[in-house]
Amino acid sequence: MEPQDFKNMNVTVMGLGLNGGGVASVRFLAEQGARVTATDLRSAAILAPTIDSLKDLDIRYVLNEHRMEDFEKADLVIKNPAVPASSPFLAASGRVETDLSLFLSLCSNPILAVTGSKGKSTVVSALHHILKARYPGCRLGGNITVSPLSFLKELQKEDPVILELSSWQLGDLKGRDLLHPEISVLTNIMNDHQNMYNSFEDYVDDKRVIYQGQTRGQHALFLADERGRSFASDCKARSWFYGSTQKGESELYMQDNEGLFHFEGKEESLLPPLLKTPGFYFRQNCLIAAGVARLFGEKASLIRSRLEDYPGIPHRLELVARHQDIHYYNDTTSTIPEAMAAGIQSFDSPLHLICGGTDKELDYREIAPVLSSVQDIYLLEGTASTKIISILQESGKTYWGPFSSLEEAFALASSRARAGEVVLLSPGATSFGMFINEFHRGNLFRELAAALPSS
Repeated sequence: MEPQDFKNMNVTVMGLGLNGGGVASVRFLAEQGARVTATDLRSAAILAPTIDSLKDLDIRYVLNEHRMEDFEKADLVIKNPAVPASSPFLAASGRVETDLSLFLSLCSNPILAVTGSKGKSTVVSALHHILKARYPGCRLGGNITVSPLSFLKELQKEDPVILELSSWQLGDLKGRDLLHPEISVLTNIMNDHQNMYNSFEDYVDDKRVIYQGQTRGQHALFLADERGRSFASDCKARSWFYGSTQKGESELYMQDNEGLFHFEGKEESLLPPLLKTPGFYFRQNCLIAAGVARLFGEKASLIRSRLEDYPGIPHRLELVARHQDIHYYNDTTSTIPEAMAAGIQSFDSPLHLICGGTDKELDYREIAPVLSSVQDIYLLEGTASTKIISILQESGKTYWGPFSSLEEAFALASSRARAGEVVLLSPGATSFGMFINEFHRGNLFRELAAALPSS
């Protein structure tokens, strides 16, 4: 496929969205000469920033609804990854693609692909930070809210492309033979998105797509557990393992605070003594990124140096304010209970935890002991909070709320916190209902922290 092949096509982009994929598809295809219809169930008022960013293009908009005729008459339909394959609109379409499938069919650059339930955004961002030193044109895209179509025309031949991939994005590639990464990574597998899958194994099967197109000359990195070893047995690329503290079970592992890689017959140290974001899980995710960079040919000394000044990523254990010696951390991308537990365990200081929201049909009982260790808990309204309240009541743990706004929860947490303590937004649930998305939730927390009176 060549870009010019889209000239004069009738294209329908389903799901204009707020995070990049729909916008990038519209712009890319319109600039190639396609006749583009963008359709979204949301209103022009909600999508105003997106529509404004496309005002230089001749786009037909169908908003507040989808019309069957726009799919039946289209030569090509671009779907948002969250749209289920069972959609009747897709059934009425001829050719269906995503922004990612278009990109992969047009790009011949080396691909480094990362998936997993949690941790993948930190891994890809740290990897990008490392590789930019030798490859200034290295680009990062995918589920991290940057569509790779947005930078396709800027790529030079040797520029590596790092892709963060969700289970939905991978599911859309199943059977397509489009993804052939030089290095693939599966950070972990946890219960997630069970409101969107028939079973946990269906979710796992979508994750497998990340390595299924690899060959013997390539590399794959898996967690050293039973599931990770089952992935490796199914993978043609050379498999490496991380995560076990038992020497010999993993090539990439933590020993005390040191991140080590048994590589080419010797043990190398890949992490600096200190990182800018707290917690074991952040350190382990940086080690995964370091291992990928080493497999891609970077020197251990450069990797350590680059990670020393890696700032972390927005919305993931992000320090957003210090006020009267109280630290405010935004961990809004914690949308499952295990991620909330990891956020809590990243701190030794007394915690004021703001959590809760909408449930994804997940089980919160396993993190009950972690919740009991928190000094004060402030709950946001939602179905996940109902589950959390039941657990807290059984254990006799007191809590505040649930609150109908983040402003209320934040105000109380801030008034009760004392010097040396931490106010942490780590919801362990989705943002639907109260917020547009988790980034809206995190940005509001930032604004509230920034508005605190100067001390």
